[in-house]
Amino acid sequence: MRTFDLAPLYRATVGFDQIADMMNRALANDVAQPTYPPYNIEKTAEDAYRISLAVAGFSDEDLSVEVKENAIVVSGRKAEDDENRTYLHRGIATRAFERRFTLADHVRIEGASHADGMLHIDMVREVPEALKPRRIEIARGETIEAKKDVVEADKVN
Repeated sequence: MRTFDLAPLYRATVGFDQIADMMNRALANDVAQPTYPPYNIEKTAEDAYRISLAVAGFSDEDLSVEVKENAIVVSGRKAEDDENRTYLHRGIATRAFERRFTLADHVRIEGASHADGMLHIDMVREVPEALKPRRIEIARGETIEAKKDVVEADKVN
């Protein structure tokens, strides 16, 4: 496996520490990615997303969805009630799990629902007005300083 030194990014950029940290986490966790439970990430609208996890055999009480430090942590722990059962074949995995999904900036969790063995987590991206693009009018034939002088003269009179 190759290792990358991202230290030059820290020295040459300002405010991109989060991106470099995310790249470090992605490269470090590349070895053993968990595959249970399987999941989908879909875009349901322009600024809306949904994570769907297949959690067959888990009830609402067995599942937990939390938001911690810009990440969604989904965990499941099945209560042990199998003491009275004898299985000839056990193919439905109900082992404990924890899945983490890193959230982008300005993504808010709208809610979670559990039906038919699927856990759905709905999210929406809400960009603040201050960060949305805005159009700047271009003055014709006058400089900004000339306009300021005219405005100040109007205030004096």
